[in-house]
Amino acid sequence: MTPAGPEDVPAEFVRALRSLRTVAVRPEVVLDEVPGPARIAPFSAALTAEIRTARRSVAADDLASGRFVVLYDPEGQEAWEGSFRLVTLVRATLEAEVGADPLLAEVAWSWFHDALESAGVDPHAAGGTVTRVLSQSFGALDRREEQTELEIRASWTAWDEQLGPHLAAWSTLLCTAAGLPPLPEGVVPLPRR
Repeated sequence: MTPAGPEDVPAEFVRALRSLRTVAVRPEVVLDEVPGPARIAPFSAALTAEIRTARRSVAADDLASGRFVVLYDPEGQEAWEGSFRLVTLVRATLEAEVGADPLLAEVAWSWFHDALESAGVDPHAAGGTVTRVLSQSFGALDRREEQTELEIRASWTAWDEQLGPHLAAWSTLLCTAAGLPPLPEGVVPLPRR
């Protein structure tokens, strides 16, 4: 958070942050709190996430990573059309043939909308970009396989301070980009051994 002290933090922002703590994410998702950006809004908070083949293992492969930022301006901001703005980033490495699909950007953006819809979130003033980077190695690195990196950046305005469903939607988007199969309703995943 960016305020000077606890007495300066609006109660609405505190309630919004508390609503994030109620969200249960899949065991493959490792969340960490990080400082929020200081200049975009009077109050901010941020989380990072990694999805790895083995939880908190240095030797594990990264399947996806990202950042979830909560911005709050009690006065509201005209561009946001509200007081709470959520800014997200999702990065994932994809198989080369998936990355070569000309419809990848449209499909990835549909993942964003599907994740919000499945969490019951009605995004207001939503926008974003989907970027793909194709990497081919040469010379001493030519034995590396081609890689495609996907990046989904999105932001939207929340209608109220109940931000838990927004975090759940972002977590779902991360899992989708990582290639994890969706969990049926009511199923709780067992941790990997």
